[in-house]
Amino acid sequence: MAQRYFLELSYHGGAYHGWQVQENALSVQQVLNEALETLLRHPVETIGCGRTDTGVHATQHFAHLDTDVALNERFLHSLNALLPWDIAVKRFIPVATKAHARFDATLRSYEYHIHFKKDPFRSNLSWFMRDKPAIDLMNQSAEILKEYTDFSCFSKSNTQTFTNNCKITRALWQETEHGLVFHISADRFLRNMVRAIVGTLVEVGNGNMPPEDIRQIIESKNRSNAGASVPACGLYLTEVQYPYLNHG
Repeated sequence: MAQRYFLELSYHGGAYHGWQVQENALSVQQVLNEALETLLRHPVETIGCGRTDTGVHATQHFAHLDTDVALNERFLHSLNALLPWDIAVKRFIPVATKAHARFDATLRSYEYHIHFKKDPFRSNLSWFMRDKPAIDLMNQSAEILKEYTDFSCFSKSNTQTFTNNCKITRALWQETEHGLVFHISADRFLRNMVRAIVGTLVEVGNGNMPPEDIRQIIESKNRSNAGASVPACGLYLTEVQYPYLNHG
């Protein structure tokens, strides 16, 4: 009987049309599957913890696969040697047969990075803005997000999701030496949700609406009432938690 493994990986999303395999575009999942098939010498279908959009990065992402081959340290080195520079597998974790990288995840966290001085070493890794928005106003609106569960107003339309309900447990802007970072955690996220939330909060920070207006936007359940989606280059999936994995 085949063993199920979780793979923990990270990737720079600049060259890819997101995580998920697509017919006419290169994805992280496609490149990973092809490398695994080369080494394992049998068809591989990885299942990811979720999709990321074109150009979005991940410092922590999980996927699972089934194989009869022992995935040890030697195999890990061979796989990373075969993968391009912008995808790195960190470890393999043997798990129960029914463990599922997508459905078993209990928490997901993202960061969105913004910088305000031209920096060639942050190009395609952060959103370059000319003027700094007011972090205190954005944090007032961000705190309100935790009072709601239906985030239809921040979701891409026609996504075929069963529900637009999410439980946000953290939403906070912090200043760093490079600029601003937005931290957000929830049990699940809708497509384009984080980038739409950031775009709306930046509108608040730029003084285009008061912090309390976020309530009307959320309660409208209308995507056209929220702010524009910010560029993908500043977004990172940073953490995925499972009840049976050690996250210490």
